Order: sequence, then C-alpha cells, then structure tokens
Amino acid sequence: MSSTVQTSDLAVNHADPGGDATRLTGRQRLALFVLLTASFTLAVDFSILNVALPTIGADIGFSLDHLQWIATSFALCAAGFTLFFGRIADLFGRRRLFLLGMALLGVSSLVGGFAQEPVLMIVARVAQGLATAMVVPAALTLLTTSFPEGPQRNTALGLNGALMAAGFTTGAILGGVLTDLLSWRWAFFINVFVAVVVLVIAPFVLKESRPNERPKLDFAGAATVTFGLLSLVYGLTTAGETSWGNPMAWGSILAGFVFLVVFWAIEKRVAHPLVPVAILKRKTVAWGNIAGLLAFATETSLVFLLTLYLQEVLGYSPLAAGLSFAVLGAGTVLGGLIGPQVIGTLGSRRAIVAGFLLQAAATIPLMFLGPDSDWMLLLLIATFIGGVANLVAIVGYVVTSTSGLPDTEQGLATGLVTMSQQVGITMGIPIMSAIVTARMNTLDDTGPAGVLGGVTTAIGVNALLCVLAAAAIALFLRPTKSDKVNA
Repeated sequence: MSSTVQTSDLAVNHADPGGDATRLTGRQRLALFVLLTASFTLAVDFSILNVALPTIGADIGFSLDHLQWIATSFALCAAGFTLFFGRIADLFGRRRLFLLGMALLGVSSLVGGFAQEPVLMIVARVAQGLATAMVVPAALTLLTTSFPEGPQRNTALGLNGALMAAGFTTGAILGGVLTDLLSWRWAFFINVFVAVVVLVIAPFVLKESRPNERPKLDFAGAATVTFGLLSLVYGLTTAGETSWGNPMAWGSILAGFVFLVVFWAIEKRVAHPLVPVAILKRKTVAWGNIAGLLAFATETSLVFLLTLYLQEVLGYSPLAAGLSFAVLGAGTVLGGLIGPQVIGTLGSRRAIVAGFLLQAAATIPLMFLGPDSDWMLLLLIATFIGGVANLVAIVGYVVTSTSGLPDTEQGLATGLVTMSQQVGITMGIPIMSAIVTARMNTLDDTGPAGVLGGVTTAIGVNALLCVLAAAAIALFLRPTKSDKVNA
C-alpha cells in the first residue's frame, strides 16, 4: 500500500467533487458530539479540583503536605500511560478501548465522589488518570479515521483542540463554582453523568477501527517509555512543589531521561516497535509534537500564574478568580473555530508560527501587571487574544502531526499527539511554579509583592518560550524530500 506523507505547509482545503466537503451526515454529527464530549470532560478533569484541594483535604483528612497528590496522581497516570494505550487501541480496537475507558471514568468518578478517606481518593484519581490515558488517544484516533483528511477532519480537529484547551480553563471556573455553591463532590459526579450518556450513544454511532494486521505488543518498549514519562513528570512536579535542589526532583528527571534513552535503543531493535523510529524521523511528526507540548505547557501554566496573581496579589476568591478566565475560555473556543480556516490559508506550519508569535505578543504585556485591580482590563484583553492564538497553534500542530499518515499509523500518531498534550499540561505548571519560588526567594518576600515579582518573572519566561517555539518551527519544520515517502 502506498501513501504520500504531506508536508506541514500544505494548505488543507481539498474540494469534494461530490458536493460540500465540509457537510457532515447525521451519524457523523452524533459521533463528533460523543468524541468531543469525552475529550472535553477529561480536559476539565485536569484542573477542576485545583481550587477545591484545601476543602477536599479538610473533608477527608488529607494533610497539607500530601494534598498535591490528589492532582499529581491523576496527571502522572494520564501522561505516563498515554502512548501505551495508544498502541493498545491500535491492537485491540479503538472503539473498544474508548468504551472501556469511559466505563472506568464513570466508576472511578463515582468512587471519588463518595470517598471518605485519602487512600480511596488517590485510588479514584489514579483510575481517572488511566481512563484519560485510554480515552483521549482512542477518541482522537476515532476522529482522524472517521473524517477524511481535508476540511472535515480539520474542522473536527479544530473543535477538539478548542474544547481540550477550553476544558482546562473551564475546569478552573467550574471547580470554583461547584465548591462554593454545592460541593466539590459534584466535580466527580458530573463525570458519571457524562460517562453514562456517552456509553449509551457511542455504540450506535462509532465504528470499530483498527489496523488489519496485529503486530505483537512491544512490552519492553511500553515499560521503559511508561517508566520514563512517569519519572520525568514526577520529577518536574516535585521540583515545582519544593525546589530544583531536591534530590528526588532531579534524580527522578535523570532517571526519566535514562529510561527514555533505553526506550529509544529498544525501538531500534525490536521487530514490532511501540514507536517505529521512522515515524519520528518525519519532521511533521517530531516537530509537530514539540510544538504541541510547548503550546499546552505555556497556556495552561499561564492560567496557573494568573490564578496566583488574582488570589494572592489581588485577593480574589476562588470563584471570582475562576470566573475571570471565562474570557480566556471564549478566546480558546474562537481560536479552535477559526484554526481550520487559518490553516487552509497559511498552511499548518505558518499557522503554528503565527499562533505562537501572537500568543507571545499577548503574553508580554502581562509582565507589567500591577498590585491593584486596575490591571484587570489588560489581563482580560491579553488572555482573550492569547487564547485565540494558542488554539490556532494547537489545531496546527494536531493537523501537522496526523496528516498524510495511513490509518494503520493513526493510533500511534494520535497517541504521540495526546502524550504531548498531557506532558505539556503536566510539566508547564511545576516549571513556572519553580521560577516563581526562585524569584520570591531572591526577593526574600513571600507576601503579595514577592508573589507579584515571581509571577511577572515567570510570565516573561512563558512569553520567551512562545517566541522560541515559533522560531524552532519556522526553522526546522521545513518541507524536505524525507517528508514525502512511500509507506
């Protein structure tokens, strides 16, 4: 079978000789609803409990120094097992794994909602993380295989990217609303309702999808990449919560890199590798995923930094701080909607570069935030523009990383895309947190002035990462002969 891997600069606006290329059938619309609902719900789970952690700790007996594990246990599993489950979906069926993951999400959320002691809460969060690692790559693969490459797929991926990014912001808003007005337990119970709806509809609108041939599962590769990602994410999280001088932090990061080097060596030698080395030699896949990791790392960590600013400097309540991000959420939705049109005009590579540059331009003014609420107008305008730009970059990277590949490699490609999302979300916050802490230590001030100094310094680093990302994609994601190969 022969297929051409297209370059990232291809403007993907193919015409449909049989009619409107963007028109969806009723079944496609239902399938899109199911897949987007699942992806959005799991994105919300990354942040919905953040503002509720102190209340949860008081209710079920978590000590303050262990409270972060409610979030960390979820993130570790969501990021660490994504690539593994992406291949499992290829081997045993994407729809089957999607449904199994949604069932696990429903059960684990029910357990978490009724948890009365710490161990049961951590078990529930671990299971939710595993459900996320199962559902998100399977859902993304079902999207890319259910809609033909071109306008339909770009629209579906644009909506998916918008809702994934908006989900993180929505989680911060929803978490504050539920905690203040009802109970943090409803953050779990909502998932149960969503899981039931998806499990009822999905079997009727989703077709099973998997390659014709089933290669053997690369257990050695799966183990090393999973341990590598777990160690790396754990080390980054520990550094953000304590300091970069903590031996557990840099020791775990070092161990993570060692595992990943071993993984790379294994993949070069096994007959049926988890990640064929050839796919990572494609610039569209490698640099597309680097762009995605940085896109999610910068925007989600900016939400964290601005949460510190709103609560610790301006004195906003969790609910007020959460609602302040509604404008950012609107920007991400708009960016996801216009992303396919931008890609159709500029090509995905130029769309990624333009998105990062505009995101940097919107982030730089936030370095000058002051200690009073007069700065809120600037914050709202900048976060709206930044949200639009970030989603254009995200849609661009998803299209770049999954276009031109045969269906047999879509599970692997979307597994990489999902891993980039999860690792980016997980690693961005601890890195920015460590910068804030280091700056506060330099200023020798833990009060509002010290927090403001730390936050604005970290925002400057955030903007610099956006500029560097744009430069890297512009320089290294250039079309080459190696991007056009016969598969």
